[in-house]
Amino acid sequence: MNTRKSSLVLILTACLLVLLLVAGCAKDNPSGNGAGAPEKQGAVTVTDFIGRQVAVPDKVERIGCLYAFSGHVVAMLGRGDDIVAVVEGLKRDVIMRELYPGIGDALVPASGGAVNLEELIKARPDLVFIRTETAANEGEKSKLENSGIPYMVIDYRNMKEQMFIIEMIGQAVGEKERALKYNEYYQRCIDRVQERVKDIPLDERVRVYHSVNEATRTDARNTLPADWTQAAGAINVSVNEELKFLEDKYFAGLEQILLWDPDVIIVNEAGVADYIMTNTQWSSLSAVKNNKVYQMPVGISRWGHPGSLETPLAILWTAKTLYPELFSDIDLLAETKYFYREIFNYPISDQVAAQVLSGKGMRAPKGEGN
Repeated sequence: MNTRKSSLVLILTACLLVLLLVAGCAKDNPSGNGAGAPEKQGAVTVTDFIGRQVAVPDKVERIGCLYAFSGHVVAMLGRGDDIVAVVEGLKRDVIMRELYPGIGDALVPASGGAVNLEELIKARPDLVFIRTETAANEGEKSKLENSGIPYMVIDYRNMKEQMFIIEMIGQAVGEKERALKYNEYYQRCIDRVQERVKDIPLDERVRVYHSVNEATRTDARNTLPADWTQAAGAINVSVNEELKFLEDKYFAGLEQILLWDPDVIIVNEAGVADYIMTNTQWSSLSAVKNNKVYQMPVGISRWGHPGSLETPLAILWTAKTLYPELFSDIDLLAETKYFYREIFNYPISDQVAAQVLSGKGMRAPKGEGN
């Protein structure tokens, strides 16, 4: 009997030890992903645009930028050499290619919001930045989730959210201080302009039509361009109107633009200003008659574009263009050189700065990204 009791005690003790051992292993591997699952050691948690808590490696060495804006930000943060996957548009930016030649050889595993997972895996990124449209597609989202590659959703609708996203990217890639430096400059530009235009009555503000890439593509309400044009002291004629929405872009009909009859037209794509000035369908507009159709500058990106990093410069340029008497002391050439030197660590000559301000020759045509 005693022998049986002793055996039972030994068996119970052994079972208890096994249970304790299993519990210890589960504690060491809280992911619960089974044998062989990687431990999430050395990760930082960052919240992305849609509120996801993302575990990001504390040493991100290879970065996928599947939204051109994220590539510009990563470059601004001094990490352009670590970009291993891009969208095709990022290869067309002349300054980006000059600063970081490796971008020309980076893989292109995404187009139109769709991800080529096989190509993305080849790039071996530690972290990938994507747009909301990709994350909202269940098929694309499932691909990324199954790949195990950490990804963050990048988007914004106004200047405040754009600054938040820049800080978020900075945190994710370990360059938060540089991101904050950029945001401080951003806010200074807003404040400088707002202080000077605040006393202009609404009925005396310049009415502006902003052409985005194409002559009739323009700005809707609750978008970044609607926000920065207001900050520049402009009345943006399209933002409170009903527009056509096609493939994530807003368009106005030519008849509507003729009815708005803006005082000034600003365009961000080379060649569009010439098109508007020479096309007889636009000739009755006050802006055309008064020769007030202006090409916006193009630097790292097209200033003022919905996906542009150079929003603060767009505000300064627009304010000076619309109200030259209020901003006569602002030297845009000097401001441009300052921005690329201090923010991008990229000293440029007067000649290059002048070319940036001209908006011409700074972006390769489609199909010439390679």
